[in-house]
Amino acid sequence: MAAGAEVRLLGERLSPYCIRVQQALVMKGVVGYEYVEEDLERKSQLLLSSNPLYGKVPVLIYRGAPICESLVIVQYVDEAWAGPAILPSDPYERSRTRFWAAYIDDKFFPSWEPFFKSKAPEERAETFKNALPAVEALEGALEQCSNGKPFFGGDRIGYVDVALGGYLAWIKAVDEVAGTCLLDGARFPRRPPAYLT
Repeated sequence: MAAGAEVRLLGERLSPYCIRVQQALVMKGVVGYEYVEEDLERKSQLLLSSNPLYGKVPVLIYRGAPICESLVIVQYVDEAWAGPAILPSDPYERSRTRFWAAYIDDKFFPSWEPFFKSKAPEERAETFKNALPAVEALEGALEQCSNGKPFFGGDRIGYVDVALGGYLAWIKAVDEVAGTCLLDGARFPRRPPAYLT
């Protein structure tokens, strides 16, 4: 199906949530959609009418109908377009991947976010230390979910990989500025392959 003007993505280019939706669209071969960059300081009427409850990005508009919240959008994209599956077909595996994707947003990112905002070296050290248990949990999940393969989805990128993928550029940038390595290969040998690039 040609995307054309029937598919629009309202986004903000540095948002990890928008990045994950873009990754899902690429995985499904949805090209030629209209991307609308939003100024979150001066939200457009289109954004406010498409997501009146929260007024935030991303919003995927397909055939005039808005879909909000990045993980919901990724699931929608997986179901609406043909192409490689993003979520597993097995109900148990689907529930497990949904759990870990929610963990990334609800626990992993919030544990790391204070580090991103910290300024003093002592504050950074403490917040970095506090983020490590969340990384350890993800390392264990990768071990379980991947069956020894490189991605949470096994041989190929799956739902949890997409959920985490939006954050990787932010993590690498903060690591470079702060001189840290949150996803240290010595401590976390199973870290996501995308982090290595």
